[in-house]
Amino acid sequence: MGKIVLRLDRMMVERKMSLNELAEKVGISNVNLSKIKNNKVTAVRFSTLAAICDALDCGAGDILEFQKED
Repeated sequence: MGKIVLRLDRMMVERKMSLNELAEKVGISNVNLSKIKNNKVTAVRFSTLAAICDALDCGAGDILEFQKED
């Protein structure tokens, strides 16, 4: 079975947006956004994902990636 990997860090670099700036735009704490960015979460609310996509002007597929297990 595969897993979903968050690629938020890559999108933030492409958009030249800091963690603090994105956290403020999304309306969540720096700590929680850092956990999302570093794949330290097991779930993300759709409302949070939508707010991140809106702030970064991207789609969910730009942030979420499916990786097959070998």
